[in-house]
Amino acid sequence: MSTAVIIGSGFGGLAAAVRMRALGYDVTVLEANEQAGGRASVFRRDGFTFDAGPTVVTAPYLLDELFTLVGRDRRDYFDLLPVDPFYRVRFPDGSSFDYVGDEERILAQIAAMSPRDVDGYRRLAAMSEEIFKVGYEQLADVPFDTVSEMLRIVPQMLRLKSYRTVYGLVASFIQDPRLRQVFTFQPLLVGGNPFNTTSIYLLIHWLERKWGVHFAKGGTGAIVQSLVTLLEELGVEVRLNTPVEHIEVKDGRTVAVRTASGQRIPCDVVVSNADPSMVYSKLIDAAHRRRNTDGRVGRVRQSMSLFVAYFGAKGTWSDAAHHTILLGPRYKGLLHDIFNRKVLADDFSLYLHAPGRSDPGLAPPGHDGFYVLSPVPNDRSGVDWSELAEPYMDRIIDFLDAGELPGLKENLVTKFAVDPRYFAGRLRSMHGAAFGPEPVLHQSAWFRYHNRSEDVGSLYFVGAGTHPGAGLPGVLCSAKVLDRVVPAPARPLAVPSDKATA
Repeated sequence: MSTAVIIGSGFGGLAAAVRMRALGYDVTVLEANEQAGGRASVFRRDGFTFDAGPTVVTAPYLLDELFTLVGRDRRDYFDLLPVDPFYRVRFPDGSSFDYVGDEERILAQIAAMSPRDVDGYRRLAAMSEEIFKVGYEQLADVPFDTVSEMLRIVPQMLRLKSYRTVYGLVASFIQDPRLRQVFTFQPLLVGGNPFNTTSIYLLIHWLERKWGVHFAKGGTGAIVQSLVTLLEELGVEVRLNTPVEHIEVKDGRTVAVRTASGQRIPCDVVVSNADPSMVYSKLIDAAHRRRNTDGRVGRVRQSMSLFVAYFGAKGTWSDAAHHTILLGPRYKGLLHDIFNRKVLADDFSLYLHAPGRSDPGLAPPGHDGFYVLSPVPNDRSGVDWSELAEPYMDRIIDFLDAGELPGLKENLVTKFAVDPRYFAGRLRSMHGAAFGPEPVLHQSAWFRYHNRSEDVGSLYFVGAGTHPGAGLPGVLCSAKVLDRVVPAPARPLAVPSDKATA
């Protein structure tokens, strides 16, 4: 019987555990914290349930696949609710644009805002679809182990203008500066600056158009718990409060992991859902890392971080959309401050999540719960969050009270926040980055951390830090890559066919 240890129980780790179990491995998941989910864990305060991280579910077929692989039906475990509009984009002057899946509704809004851009959007959407067919359908679950694999796609990338940035490509189709923002903010949801990120990430637009945007009833945590339940049915143990401190290598291959408590767990395969930068630099001896040396890891350009404020209040704000992008007075300048200058600006743009629009049960009766996310520089900035977190939170609450959520301050019941210290500490992310390496061209595909380690045999990576990148579809596809790179066990362990036999 072949054994596999999964390090971390974020969506990438949980999906990897299901896939490795389906391959016939005896699987154990080791989670450092007190609950599963990683970035998708849950906060419960004063009767409110807050998803800690991802709330936008796209490409739901990837979740369905995990249950189908082991003879289950995802609908028996959790429900997905469609979100409409996908996002409401609010401009500084108070006007808004509802970003939706229906092209006619999009075109009608464009016609009202900037008639000259109607045809430009049609051409932009066609380009997005073409990029999607290559960048997602052909490449998202394909490993990039060798340079030849990268060179094979170069002609297609050149034809699709992947050397251009998301903003640059959108601007070649769209003239109105407000609409340019509407169709370029999506890379921020996976840690990318649209002014730096390769235009291959324009595929996100078509991915959302194709499958829609969804929210899980009970919150994203309901998906995590459903996957944990599924793994228990499959005989997979998810051990909480078990951080891994060392990956033991012998004759060039992983042979065991050691936990913080000193336990040695022998295994044939290790799949890491942890940040690859941290794994290589902290968990594997330098003698075993000819390629991913400390110097090379140190040169990786990490994504921005986040300040996330969670709050609940008496009353309901039914006019708020489920997802709202609140754009500030600056766009390019603010992103330059965050990603390049690494300074905390006086202004901000925010993503407001109001789950009560889809599932009122996440807050006590007569109350509303929210989180608001503000992109901020990672820890390379030197910002002292111990001093700035509270006033930054107050600025955000004041801003929302004066605009999107009038009366919020006087009705607050609970509030708290996380900042780059949370990502660096609890989530063990290099420099407190929220999304792993920044998705610029020279850190994508073959240039990103490989799914199959080139340094250590039988070590594999899933999650935001490896190919294809961050975001729920990205991390689920990274686990799908395992089907192509992990050898079948010599003596596969049978998969229970249903709950009764588990």
